[in-house]
Amino acid sequence: MRDQATAGGDSLHGENHRHGGNLVAVARRLGCRPGQLLDASASLVPFGPPASVRRVLRAALRARAGRPSPLRDYPDRSYGSLRDAIAAFHGLDPLAVLPGNGAAELFTWAARDAAAAGLSLLPTPGFADYPRALACWGGSWRSLPLDLALPRAEGFPAVGSALPAGALWITNPHNPTGQLWSRAFLEPLLPRFALVIVDEAFLPLVPGGEAQSMVPLLADHPQLVVVRSLTKLFAIAGLRLGYALAAPERLGRWAAWRDPWPVNGLAAAVGEAVVGDHRWQERVWRWVAAEGPWFHGELGGLPGLTPLPSAANFLLVRGETSLLGLRQRLERNQRVLLRDCRSFDGLGPEWLRIGLQHRRGNRRILRALRTELGR
Repeated sequence: MRDQATAGGDSLHGENHRHGGNLVAVARRLGCRPGQLLDASASLVPFGPPASVRRVLRAALRARAGRPSPLRDYPDRSYGSLRDAIAAFHGLDPLAVLPGNGAAELFTWAARDAAAAGLSLLPTPGFADYPRALACWGGSWRSLPLDLALPRAEGFPAVGSALPAGALWITNPHNPTGQLWSRAFLEPLLPRFALVIVDEAFLPLVPGGEAQSMVPLLADHPQLVVVRSLTKLFAIAGLRLGYALAAPERLGRWAAWRDPWPVNGLAAAVGEAVVGDHRWQERVWRWVAAEGPWFHGELGGLPGLTPLPSAANFLLVRGETSLLGLRQRLERNQRVLLRDCRSFDGLGPEWLRIGLQHRRGNRRILRALRTELGR
């Protein structure tokens, strides 16, 4: 039982293992350029961003003096156009949409509600940002260990109705395992809690994943919050853009708590342009459907490594012993970055997470692994 989540061990200016994608810090340490690194520590689409993103950014840079520009002007504090676009995509009332400075900002406000609701239950291994957000408000939480030997619904921990908990946090597909749970399996959990936060950051990248989204259940379950990210699907992590879907009363409260203009004007303009880009999403689905099974099979043939099944654009890999030395050699000798999994509660140094790349990048990772495993 954790009485209060703590950040623990992060340095304001240095590297840490809580997140992937620390390209600049790693390049500085290795004495190379960021462009020389293959970053499989962050699970982003390896191509893109879409042409629509580039058009928006070029137009903002070329806007003449005196003309409206998302770069020059303050953003609309209500984010009306962006909320309308997101609401239309999901078939919701715009008041049920709240854009955020990435999903991380929205977890902070979800955690404020969760802390007020009582004990939070966090399936583990799990994303370190949930305890981080709960710590902001002194929220208490308890781990619900997943059975990683059961990559199916049976591996989900028991959450009996007698357990005195107010909030449940779910990642679907689960991070870091890539397990996808069905809506039919998750729906019966909703009445047991005062608040259920479902993080669907990776769901838009899963082929057929939208069929398992909890969004259609929002109208009948005011205790449900769904958090989405646009950064992973559209390769715009630098813009920081996500959104929450929930009861308008709840989101109105969150909007009153936070700073003005949490989403910058460029991010808002880009989000409005890309939401509902079905052609791009279908391209991503084809990539995941092709590379995921192929890469899983190739990794499974390497000595001492066991990749878990995954529906997402990343694979969790278990080693027979600690993989910290392997990960460090991959960085130092091969310029390949894999995700250190010690930030996921319940995982130790024998685990790595690998974000899918295009075929050329995946082959480079495999060559690097074979070389370093053979040393």
